[in-house]
Amino acid sequence: MLLIVFVFAALMLAGVPVAFSIGIGSFLFFLTSDFVPVSISVQRIASSSQSFPLLAVPFFVLAGNLMNATGITKRLIGFATVTTGWISGGLAQVTIALSALMGGISGSAVADSAMQSRILGPSMLERGFSKGYTGCSIAFSSLICATIPPSIGLILYGFVGNVSIGRLFLAGIVPGILMAVFLMSTAYIVAKRRGYKPELDERPSRGEVIKELGAAKWALMFPVFLIGGIRFGVFTPSEAGAFAVVYALIIGFWVYKELTCKSVWETLEQSARDIGMIMLIIMFSAMLGYAIVFEQVPQNLSAFVLGISETPTLILFLVLLFLAVCGMFLESTVLVLLLTPIFVPVIIKLGIDPVHFGILMMTTVTMGGMTPPVGVAMFTVCGILKCPTDEYIRESVPFILAILALITFMALTPGVVLFLPNLLF
Repeated sequence: MLLIVFVFAALMLAGVPVAFSIGIGSFLFFLTSDFVPVSISVQRIASSSQSFPLLAVPFFVLAGNLMNATGITKRLIGFATVTTGWISGGLAQVTIALSALMGGISGSAVADSAMQSRILGPSMLERGFSKGYTGCSIAFSSLICATIPPSIGLILYGFVGNVSIGRLFLAGIVPGILMAVFLMSTAYIVAKRRGYKPELDERPSRGEVIKELGAAKWALMFPVFLIGGIRFGVFTPSEAGAFAVVYALIIGFWVYKELTCKSVWETLEQSARDIGMIMLIIMFSAMLGYAIVFEQVPQNLSAFVLGISETPTLILFLVLLFLAVCGMFLESTVLVLLLTPIFVPVIIKLGIDPVHFGILMMTTVTMGGMTPPVGVAMFTVCGILKCPTDEYIRESVPFILAILALITFMALTPGVVLFLPNLLF
């Protein structure tokens, strides 16, 4: 295992793509093992791609890209503006509200941050918001996609950790709403100090809210159909992904009538690239998963952790601290695939609900994408907005503190996270 870690770290520092760093490091385990045939490595790669639950990933990636091409996004912007644009911070509040609404559609923090940087970013800069404040508002609001269903990370966590994806989806709703509240409060405080004006001069009338709600109703109903279908056994999480694709096509072609054959083809191309990247990491990670189980890493780590302390809360915070540090250097998808099979047995032995831990884990590791040194969402936003990284880092401090406060709150009050799963499942 040390060989795998050293080779993986060396390849990453040399600039080798993550998937190949994992694959090469893991393959060396089979080459140097006296007990495991090399052929097992190929079998693990092939078998990992032949999983029915894993079908949810490509389906939801495709569905998210289709929905972005249907005109759903601009209708959600209208609804978000009329409901939050009158608060100090204006479009910063709108972008956070939009992420809460888009979380149930895009399922990806990076996709959400890239989309909002192109659509809302220029308007925020025109209204006098600093580039750092604009970038942080967009990047950290996309963190909501880590918990609001259908989060791709939660699907992978449930698949790798053998945890109910339906319960994970339900568990992510309340934390996603709380995250929006924490971030909007932070944006409001900063905006008040700097004198940033609201987007709307006065609160909208009830008629205006109802009008925008009507325009966005099909987008807002999607998560309801999704959760309801899974809860009442209409379809499994994997089949829900196929439902999402069909739903997006119907809304795009026959309801909004903005989807064209050309845009569908472009969406398929983009989805193929996204899915190929994710699946390559998943397949190579299967080799590492086998090595982890064979070397009894979870059992050894559990014994080591319990030797430090037997207090579940203390151990949970130590694990979250470790995940936060890892999240600063690796993408959340990679960390979920690598660390879920290691930590889930440990936290179950401590008596911590794996659904509760899954929400905390996804929030923590995804936050690393918004922070230096290698945050993907951070560089995506800064690149599109042409925002200096040092300015972004300075402006990110209040947002980071808000998310850390939320993670601490959720860790200490599992009932908040588990309320809906326990109520409906």
